[in-house]
Amino acid sequence: MSRKTTEPTSLSAPRTIGRLALGAFLMTAGISHLTWARQEFLAQVPDWVPLDGDTVVVASGFVEVGLGGALIGLPGRRVAVGWLTAAFFVAIFPGNISQYVTHTDAFGLNDDRARAIRLLFQPLLVLWALWATGAWRDRRRTDNKA
Repeated sequence: MSRKTTEPTSLSAPRTIGRLALGAFLMTAGISHLTWARQEFLAQVPDWVPLDGDTVVVASGFVEVGLGGALIGLPGRRVAVGWLTAAFFVAIFPGNISQYVTHTDAFGLNDDRARAIRLLFQPLLVLWALWATGAWRDRRRTDNKA
């Protein structure tokens, strides 16, 4: 039995604003990976990653710019972009955990308490991506029609 694909439902003004704000946030973060905050982001690359840390920072910067641009410029693909953005936030979470575990200072996170608080915000970014794009809501709507 094949699942019928449907167009995502339209979003409320707060969700649209949230999507655009998240897109701007990601584009700014991505550009900072490539320019002024490159060393700070390097501190979040775990030692166990089998790639050069600077390569990881640059690649993640390009991904962030791309996701941010897609959130802003591809509203018709917002559900797919929402899922990709949420997955990206999950994928980079080990870097935040590594910063906490290794007691690495960066971005003004110069004590374990600040680094622990930072960890709490990553799930909020995942939720923001899913809420602002309507991805979770659309998934539930599609499941109910199947």
